[in-house]
Amino acid sequence: MSEFDRLDLRLLAALQEDASVSLGDLAESVGLSTNACWRRVKRLEEAGVIRKRVALLDPAAVGCPVTVFVAVRTNQHTHEWLDAFARAVQTIPEVVEFYRMSGDLDYLLKIQVADIAHYDRVYKRLIREISLSDVSASFAMEQIKYTTAIPLPDKTVLS
Repeated sequence: MSEFDRLDLRLLAALQEDASVSLGDLAESVGLSTNACWRRVKRLEEAGVIRKRVALLDPAAVGCPVTVFVAVRTNQHTHEWLDAFARAVQTIPEVVEFYRMSGDLDYLLKIQVADIAHYDRVYKRLIREISLSDVSASFAMEQIKYTTAIPLPDKTVLS
């Protein structure tokens, strides 16, 4: 689904702001009947535009206030190695994001942990599972901006 009308964009913007809003309140906020709103949301879910609705937790409140960005370079560039690496990363819950990169880095991981000792345990688990040639960790000192909202096309239609 690549074409969105004004109502789709308003629905998506509202749900990105608060996915726990009741269907009635959501419908009212975008100027639709409850049934029409439900049909549109259902269509957006079935098309994969809305992947899931979740609660966003405060990492510090649940004991994982430290964000670590881990840059990985490897001399292994085979499908077999990537599959093994991806399987290993999938088993580590502290890895909250995982990307294959272009440029100087091969992979980038975002890890949420309690402290440096916790990160060290995650690191040791990772290198036990897969051979890595160069791993560099950077600890976030301060989160200046954070959002899960994806920029929507033609925001002028939202007003």
